Amino acid sequence: MKMLVGNEFTDASDGGILNVVNPATGQVIDTVPAATREDVKRAVDTAAEGQKAWEAMTLRERTKRLKRFAELVMERRLELGEMLAKESGKPYMAEAVWEADSVAYVIEGSCEVAKHFYGKTMPLGTEPGYDHDIQFTIHEPLGVIACIIPFNFPPAIWSFKVGAALAAGNAVVVKAPSYNPMTILKLHEMLVEAGVPAAVVQCLTGSGSKVGNWLTEDGRIASVNFTGSTQTGIQIARNAAEHLTPYQFELGGNDPFILFGDGDLALAVKEAADQCRNNRQCCTGSKRFIIHNSLKEEFIRRLIEEYLSKEVQGDPMDTRVTMGPMISERAAQEVEKQVRLTVSQGARIVYGGKRNGAFFEPTILDGVTPDMDIARDMEVFGPVWPVIGFDTAEEAIEIANNSNYGLGGGLFSRDIGTCMKAAKALKTGHVAINGSGNFRAAELPFGGGKRMSGNSRESLSAVMEEVTQSKSIVLRYVLEP
Repeated sequence: MKMLVGNEFTDASDGGILNVVNPATGQVIDTVPAATREDVKRAVDTAAEGQKAWEAMTLRERTKRLKRFAELVMERRLELGEMLAKESGKPYMAEAVWEADSVAYVIEGSCEVAKHFYGKTMPLGTEPGYDHDIQFTIHEPLGVIACIIPFNFPPAIWSFKVGAALAAGNAVVVKAPSYNPMTILKLHEMLVEAGVPAAVVQCLTGSGSKVGNWLTEDGRIASVNFTGSTQTGIQIARNAAEHLTPYQFELGGNDPFILFGDGDLALAVKEAADQCRNNRQCCTGSKRFIIHNSLKEEFIRRLIEEYLSKEVQGDPMDTRVTMGPMISERAAQEVEKQVRLTVSQGARIVYGGKRNGAFFEPTILDGVTPDMDIARDMEVFGPVWPVIGFDTAEEAIEIANNSNYGLGGGLFSRDIGTCMKAAKALKTGHVAINGSGNFRAAELPFGGGKRMSGNSRESLSAVMEEVTQSKSIVLRYVLEP
C-alpha cells in the first residue's frame, strides 16, 4: 500500500518500506512506505496550502462529503473489518467490523456537532462605555492538525481526531500506527473517493519515533492530537514547546476497579470479564482489581470458571475465536516480563501466565499488594487481571489514587452514598458506578484526571473546542442614536 503525500498515493521518497505482519500467523501481509523527513515536509506543505480552499468551502459542502464517506464505510464495513482483523489480531465480526461501524457513527456525529457549534453574543449595557456596541464570537479552524494514531483502536480513534477537524475546516496530517497502518490508509483512499481533497487528508506511514518527531517539530502544525504512551507524549510536548504548539493528549492509565463489600458480585465479575476486548490492549481498561477481602476469593473463582476458562484464542478470522493475538510478539514479551516482575515481588499466578508467540493467556495475579509496581505506575497493556485485597473504603480509595495515572475508574456498591463518595474521591477523568471504567461512549468527554493520563476531552460533545479557536468581533457604535 502507499501513503498519501502531496495529491496522490505514493511511495517514500527514498523507496524505503516497512513490513506489516499478521500477529496471529507471523506472516507479512503487505508493505507500506517508510516516510522520510522530505516526505513529512511535503505533506505539511500540501496540507497548509490545501487547508485554505477547504476552509473557504461552505460547512454544508464539507459535511456533505464527509457524510458520503461515512456511507462508504458502512458499504465496505466487512472489507475494512477483515483488513483490521488481519493486521491487528482483533476477532473479525465481534471487534473489527464493529470498529468500522463506529467510524461511520463518529464521522456523522462530527458533522452534526460542527453544524451546531454556535458562537456567543454578549449582553448589552453591562459595562459603561460599550452600550452602543454589539460584541459576538465566531469559531475558526486552527489550520493544519497533526493526528498521531495508536495501534490499539486505529480506525475508531482516527475518526475522533479527523472527523471534527475536517468538518471545522482544518487540514490533517495523519501518522498511521507502525504495526497496523493498512486500515487507516484505506480510510484515506475512501475519503478522497468521497470528494474530500487529497491535500487536506495527508497520511504518513513509517517509524513512529522518526516520522512523529519530524511532524511535531514543524512550526506550521497548529495543534498536535496524540493518543499513545505517556513517554511518547512527553517527547511530543518537548517538540511542540519549541513553537508553543498546543497539544491534546490521551495517554496511559492504570485504572482502578473497586468492588466494595456490598457490591453485586455477579455484575462485577461480568464487568471484569467483558474487558477481554482487544486482548485488554485498551487505555481505559481496568488494570488494578481492588476487591474487598470478603469477596476476593469468590471473585477470582467465578472470573475463571464463568468467563476466562471459556475464552478461545486463535486466528481472529475464525468465528469460534474470542481472543486473538496481541499486536506483536514483542508486545506479548513485554507483558510476560511485567508478570514475571510482579511474581518476583510476591504475587502469584492463579490462572494463565503463558505466552506463545504473540498470544498471551488470560492471566490472574493474586496476592498483589499496594507497594508493587503493578499496583501503582506500571501499566500492563495485555490480558492480565492483578487482584488487590482491601478491608475499608478509605483503604480502597488510597490504593486507587496511589498512581501517577488517572484516566478512568469503576466501582461497585449497592449503597448510593458509598458510590458518590468514592466517585468524588477518585482522581480520574471519568468514573463508572456499578460498571468498569472501560467505558467510552462517543458523546461523553473522555480524558485524564491527572497529567500523566493526558489533557484531552476527546468526544463529540467537546471535540469542537479542541479543533477550533474563538474570534471576537465588535461592531462599534452600531447602536448609537
